[in-house]
Amino acid sequence: MHLTGTHKFNASTDKIWSKLMDVNTLERITPGVSKLEEIGTDQYKAIAEVKMGPVSGSFSGNLNVLDKQEPRSFVLNIKQNSKIGNVAADVKIELQPLSEHETQLSFDGKANMSGLLARTGQRVMSGVANTLSKQFFKALEEELANSTSQEV
Repeated sequence: MHLTGTHKFNASTDKIWSKLMDVNTLERITPGVSKLEEIGTDQYKAIAEVKMGPVSGSFSGNLNVLDKQEPRSFVLNIKQNSKIGNVAADVKIELQPLSEHETQLSFDGKANMSGLLARTGQRVMSGVANTLSKQFFKALEEELANSTSQEV
């Protein structure tokens, strides 16, 4: 399944980068994630619960941050396992400054699924991925707004 999208934020590239590299922030803003634990440099153990339509399951696995080009891009390498199937994905995240206080985040990657997840169908899974990415972007916007109001 191909994963792609963009979102514009009213924040600097550096500010967004620091939020994306902070394990506590990611644990708070990533949909479904109940625990994100650092196990090494740029290596994390993730536990997530996803419930959306016909897709429901507890996932456990690893998340690695690769090819960091601070503050412009990195690759998320994700391996998650559950009773309903497994997911392996590599997603490139790019931050492009539009102005001093505006940044466009784009992501592009591929997820391979097995088990019930794979049999559920590309359209259903694409819808789930789209919803989760929208929830993530909204939560990141709120996190950025909260940190800006605390700085004032």
